[in-house]
Amino acid sequence: MTGDVMRVTLTRRMEERAARRRAAIVDALEEQGVAAAIEGEAVRTSAPGLKARWMADLSLREAGRSRA
Repeated sequence: MTGDVMRVTLTRRMEERAARRRAAIVDALEEQGVAAAIEGEAVRTSAPGLKARWMADLSLREAGRSRA
């Protein structure tokens, strides 16, 4: 495998991993009743009391960080 091919392959894998992580975050937020959407590389959220909910619930902060 040449350097360029390896770089492209690693970049694709990292992008796929980041997309899975964003999707996991959106799923966790929606389970908690928080509207969430992926916009580019960001997860946008909207809900009353969102900051308090985020800080109080470790599962939301940890969403998408698992190795699975």
